[in-house]
Amino acid sequence: MAQILADRRDIDFVLHEQFGVEQLTRYDKFADQNKKLFDMMITEARNLAVREILPTNPEGDEEGVVFDSGSVRVPECFHRPFRLLLDGEWTSMIESPEYGGQGVPNMINTAVLEYLWGANYCLVNYGMMGHGTGKMIELFGTPEQKELFVKKLYTAKWGGTMLLTEPEAGSDVGALTTSAWKNPDGTYSIIGNKIFITNGEHDLAENIIHPVLARVEGAPAGTRGISIFIVPKIRVNEDGSLGEPNDVVCTGVEKKLGIHASATCSIAMGQKGQCRGFLLGEENQGMPIMFHMMNEARLNVGFQAFTCGSAAYLYAANYAKQRIQGRDITAGKDPDAPSVPIIAHPDVRRMLMWMKSHVDGMRSFIYYVSMLMDRKLADPDGQTSERNQDLIDFFIPLAKAYCSQRSFDVCVTAMQVYGGYGYTREYPVEQLMRDCKITSIYEGTDGIQAMDLVGRKLNLKNGRLFACFVEEVGKTIFQAREISALGDMADALARALARLQQAAGKLPKMSADGRIKTAYAYAFPFLEAAGDVIVAWMLLWRACVASEKLGAKAPKKDRAYYDGVVRTAEFFIFTLLPPAMGKMDTICSPSNAAIEISDQCFGG
Repeated sequence: MAQILADRRDIDFVLHEQFGVEQLTRYDKFADQNKKLFDMMITEARNLAVREILPTNPEGDEEGVVFDSGSVRVPECFHRPFRLLLDGEWTSMIESPEYGGQGVPNMINTAVLEYLWGANYCLVNYGMMGHGTGKMIELFGTPEQKELFVKKLYTAKWGGTMLLTEPEAGSDVGALTTSAWKNPDGTYSIIGNKIFITNGEHDLAENIIHPVLARVEGAPAGTRGISIFIVPKIRVNEDGSLGEPNDVVCTGVEKKLGIHASATCSIAMGQKGQCRGFLLGEENQGMPIMFHMMNEARLNVGFQAFTCGSAAYLYAANYAKQRIQGRDITAGKDPDAPSVPIIAHPDVRRMLMWMKSHVDGMRSFIYYVSMLMDRKLADPDGQTSERNQDLIDFFIPLAKAYCSQRSFDVCVTAMQVYGGYGYTREYPVEQLMRDCKITSIYEGTDGIQAMDLVGRKLNLKNGRLFACFVEEVGKTIFQAREISALGDMADALARALARLQQAAGKLPKMSADGRIKTAYAYAFPFLEAAGDVIVAWMLLWRACVASEKLGAKAPKKDRAYYDGVVRTAEFFIFTLLPPAMGKMDTICSPSNAAIEISDQCFGG
């Protein structure tokens, strides 16, 4: 079986030709870096992924994690590649050297993770989870907290988590019951139970640092009264050495459809009354602090889904080229016609094109959001800084939810290409499909992302976030109309964008008319339609670049690739964008059926 993880030619196209990552080196922050360094990092990440990490993926899936008396053992095969991951400093690439990082752009880190996560998300995430924990402490912690925790979290010497969900308070965070009260020494005693905690306990790190959402005694009800605390699994002394266990106990792990090698834990704090934590920031500021991590986490979940979808598509394409079955349809009933690879069959080509167009578009979309982050980071006080942040904020729920939905669909379609073999464990696509499914559920279900998009992001700054998005798409449409071969595609995208604007205007009117439940019932269809418009935009942008290369007489070895970029845009815009127009039509002429139907009609 070919060792396929990511499309390096397309990664290079997105980085260097579509977005020009080298332009970032004009900023002081990245001035000591260059294309040669970027390419070398990606190549080395691929080598590590293929040689050391990928072989552990099926083995880890088969073995899973083992819970034993409060401890969790990861698959034995994880230990060597995990050490190599840390030795190579792959977990802290984007961070400052002050905290053990290398200070590379987010876009390069994204390319690196496309290989590392694509090889084995469960394994690599044990090292990456501490990044979000460390970032909150870096931004909101005291100097002493930063000194104790940040570098060890970024370099994955210590693991990190997020203790948010409770048995009776899942997505309704404001209903949590975990309690905290201040001690004379400034620490806080904490008691409560959390569930669905990714990497809440494991044997790859000597300590695990838990950010915990809890309510201080006397705090206001709801989300306004939530604080966030740093709670180490093992207490940390003032000199950074480890002390006594901290009354933080794993009480079990979940048995799941996928990501078997990821420890999804139940955590009990304060069963003996000895759990101590440090307040992060100020009391009652837990939610704003947490959301600094959630943007990154939600983008990464969409990216996780994408790596599953990308790998599934590449496996399916490779299989379709090698699997010999059936005669070419043009041979009719000729009994002497030779059998052909299944890639010759029109329906297989349709499925491959459906997958390719989504994967290529999602790759450009995710890298684009990473580029916006880089630009804001490199020039935080520049004229476009606020606009970059507005676009990031608008795109986060779309990157999370749309990419998780469509990537799962890609995995399902890849299984279909394999036929019966795809349903067996002999080939990797069935594991990719199982592992991908969780991405539409955790870090806020996709329905919640749609509600965030419609209920918050469309209305922020009087609609400025959405307006910025429309303006950016308009720039690509204008550019494409200057290229004769792309004119019809540009016009089709312009019509879809105009219809999306109409749909976006319809949703607030529904709410104003007292049909707020109907508006939210259409939030997810709106998110999907917006995602389709974004993919069409990205593919048209790619086609503009490729058309210019073809017009400039690109080398023969590259012409097939560039022609494929244009054909992919053509397929999506003329074949897959029209159904999105239908979704927008339903939003503009909504039905109340889902809201008005009696609960008794849903069976049971």
